[in-house]
Amino acid sequence: MNIQEAKKIRLVDFLGGLGHHPVIQRGNSVWYKSPFRMEKEASFKIDLRKELWYDFGLGKGGDIITLAKEIYRTDDISHVLRCIEDKRAVLKPVTISCPVEEAAPAFQELKIRPLANRILLAYLKERCIDVETAGKICREASFKRNGKNYFAIAFPNISGGYEIRNRFFKACISPKDITCITNGQETGRCYVFEGFMDFLSFEPAFPLWTKGDCLVLNSVSNLPKAFSFLSRYDDIYSCLDNDAAGNNTVMAMREKYGGRVHDLSQEYAGYKDLNEYLCRKR
Repeated sequence: MNIQEAKKIRLVDFLGGLGHHPVIQRGNSVWYKSPFRMEKEASFKIDLRKELWYDFGLGKGGDIITLAKEIYRTDDISHVLRCIEDKRAVLKPVTISCPVEEAAPAFQELKIRPLANRILLAYLKERCIDVETAGKICREASFKRNGKNYFAIAFPNISGGYEIRNRFFKACISPKDITCITNGQETGRCYVFEGFMDFLSFEPAFPLWTKGDCLVLNSVSNLPKAFSFLSRYDDIYSCLDNDAAGNNTVMAMREKYGGRVHDLSQEYAGYKDLNEYLCRKR
């Protein structure tokens, strides 16, 4: 099996073969309880027309290849294709029979305002983030989902969307994109982060490091969107997670920019990410 053959398999059939079935259909999307964790409400979506998935709790998505990588916990494409081929032999076409609900905006009655909610500020303090610094960049989102009221920290991207997070969940108000923060000085260096919590953790964790511009990917899958921005810098400092996704992203940047890319993850080796390092350090 090759990648194109694998992509001909419907995502609903693939998940059905693994014992996962949709719980509700909204428009052209079907929703599942995530295959990656136990949960009460469905947060895993499949777009039936585009054959793409997105897990709002994981903050990741893609096609059947990226899904299989997550399920089988490997980045080895050959192994992933073998696993899909082995599963294809027993797959049966899934008839979607879950309840149909009229499609509604994921974020209803959305309002964006200055960050002031005391619970959100307390959450930032728990993560050892300076609330004054966060307030200069982050906003506060209030909205309804499934009839319930929510509020969350909202981190803007260059396309007008927001990464949103509170103590219990993280998601995205589309469109999803990268975030670029320039410091107004021509330093020739840029620091790259996966998420905004790590970006806000960098200066308090390493106050003596030379300042530079910053780029937050808001998901490592956004790396191709960052290439035009990163190409202007002489030095690119990667501050990504200490995991396979972070390592692969560093490799992808080095393939494009060579020795201009410097991996700073060894500075917080032994910790998942910069924020965890900052919290333990404090």
